[in-house]
Amino acid sequence: MKLLVLFAFLACLHVSVTNAASNLVCYYNSASYTREGLGKLLNPDLEIALQFCSHLVYGYLGIRGDNYQAYSLNENLDVYKHQFDEVTSLKNKYKHLKVLLSVGGDFDIDADHPDKYIELLEGGKVRQAGFIQTAFSLVKNHNFDGLDLAFQFPRNKPRKVHSGLGATWKSIKKLFTGDFVVDTNAALHKEQFTAFVRDVKDSLRNDGLQLSLTVLPNVNSTWYFDAPALNGLVDFVNLAAFDFLTPARNPDEADYTSPLYSSATQNRLDHYNIDFQVQHWLQQGFPSQKLNLGIASYGNAWKLTAESGIEGTPVVQHTEGAAPAGLQSQKAGRLSYPEICGKLENQNNKYLKGNDSPLRRVTDPTKRHGTFAFRAVQEGITEGLWISYDDLETASNKADYVRVKNLGGVAFFDLSYDDFRGQCTNDRYPLLRAIKYRL
Repeated sequence: MKLLVLFAFLACLHVSVTNAASNLVCYYNSASYTREGLGKLLNPDLEIALQFCSHLVYGYLGIRGDNYQAYSLNENLDVYKHQFDEVTSLKNKYKHLKVLLSVGGDFDIDADHPDKYIELLEGGKVRQAGFIQTAFSLVKNHNFDGLDLAFQFPRNKPRKVHSGLGATWKSIKKLFTGDFVVDTNAALHKEQFTAFVRDVKDSLRNDGLQLSLTVLPNVNSTWYFDAPALNGLVDFVNLAAFDFLTPARNPDEADYTSPLYSSATQNRLDHYNIDFQVQHWLQQGFPSQKLNLGIASYGNAWKLTAESGIEGTPVVQHTEGAAPAGLQSQKAGRLSYPEICGKLENQNNKYLKGNDSPLRRVTDPTKRHGTFAFRAVQEGITEGLWISYDDLETASNKADYVRVKNLGGVAFFDLSYDDFRGQCTNDRYPLLRAIKYRL
């Protein structure tokens, strides 16, 4: 009898081990080093996170618009002040860590060459050789373990969340207008990208360097990524399954920006949830263990109006776009986790009134949609605010989803928006810790 109990225990232990996700891919934007104030992430703060991360994705490289070569978007820091070398040298202390260098990631802004990522693909092997050679040199010369391709493909057109009569009219209208296509040559670009990835992998293979792929928010995976072909070329894929709605894309309505599942009670768009995005890759035959789920460490914040109502329950209508930038995030419509935490009720603000009054936090007992916090326009409050974000509970729920689906792990976007100073609870990197412990 005792032997049977022991065998049952060992079997359960084996299942729990094999289902444990091994990857915690942490994104680090070196631009956070040059921020002013509390958002400034220096190397001693960065190092604290590395005990939890399996990989560090260092951003960002860009592509030069004139010759399509790779270069650092922050050369003064990364190259001349040796930040590349400072960060990769941390591997001497954290032996488990792999550090990859990322290109693109929404940060390569070039008004003169807005389509250069597509132009690189269309330019063929001669044009691509310049990028591949320069990217390889930066990886090799600065002791990175590989390259991450966070390609800036054209994005899906922003759409409102329709319900009831609005959804019916939308379906009728589509019969006459067709769906909106942002790239008429998407099929060709998919083939070109697969061939390009193959050549990049060939450049890294002899040195045993890794290659990963980051799928940025609102990029249609169906259009650009040949999942079966990419399986043999990349070590893993980081799926940034968040920012489905943002104040910039959807200024007139606020909703959950990274729900796990679609809503059973509201007629939201089917693809605006994590499970849809993950299932697409799995149904294409991509191995679950090579797919990492992206979780954001920041929230999307809308300005509420008097017409938005006082309940806060999404979908919230009549919003007025992005809320003011936070002192740490320094971007309109975006607030870091500690900035959000500081706006919830605490000892410093619980007696404040009007526009300084704390936000009300609303949790999700179903674990399907997420957490939001808000302050409605009413009774002396003129500056309404509504935020969709991941807190410790929802981040842990997503880590549970990763385990249940037997995915490779979590990709965390990014370290500089977590509470790396321990402002809220004196715990540094609380979101990162919550994810790591649940994995």
